Amino acid sequence: MNTNASSPRFAIPQPVTPTIPVTGTDAVFPIRRIYCVGRNYAAHAIEMGHDPDRELPFFFQKNPDNILFAQDFPYPPLSSDVHFEVELIVALKDGGSNIAVDDAMDKIFGYGIGVDFTRRDLQAEAKKQGRPWTAAKAFEHSAPVSAIVPAEEVPSLAKKRIWLEKNGAVQQDSDLDHLIWKLPEVISELSKQFELAAGDIIFTGTPAGVSSVDVGDSIHCAVEDIAELSFKVVAG
Repeated sequence: MNTNASSPRFAIPQPVTPTIPVTGTDAVFPIRRIYCVGRNYAAHAIEMGHDPDRELPFFFQKNPDNILFAQDFPYPPLSSDVHFEVELIVALKDGGSNIAVDDAMDKIFGYGIGVDFTRRDLQAEAKKQGRPWTAAKAFEHSAPVSAIVPAEEVPSLAKKRIWLEKNGAVQQDSDLDHLIWKLPEVISELSKQFELAAGDIIFTGTPAGVSSVDVGDSIHCAVEDIAELSFKVVAG
């Protein structure tokens, strides 16, 4: 028996902690949890058949090891209708519960760009049956991301364009001012439901224009002056 409480002996090999590189350094950002905000752009809420008014934001999760960095996206099994959703991502350096809106931005370590891939056919079936979206959202490699840019290198998010191209044609095009719930509000509301902590990643919502991908497609997306991301869709 291992009596040294500070050095536990793991019963199985310890799982690797998923990480994302930090730009300008040799450091990596360790991922604790991934939260996603649903329908946080009015035009996207409308295209999905919902009222864009400021109803309280709702959240779902992906798994930390769903992160995909610097690799092509393998088309997943069990679906024939996989959709892209480009999003600003926020990485937290601190957390807590019931965080005040005025304190929320102080919790941010940095920013990046990510794609929330969704098996839309599985999501539609889950909605029809009143079941969770887990299989539609939290599948392997479902969260391609850029490196994290430290917050001190991003003086402002105002009017920053967010966009996604598929095969060179613009599919999603908006700016961060069109977020229904702004970042401090998202962090504050999320902290009422979960105790946030350093290492958490938040996907902040996607603009209108979501659509499907096929094997062979090329994706290029960015948040203006902050981060870019490019990859191909390959056979799973």
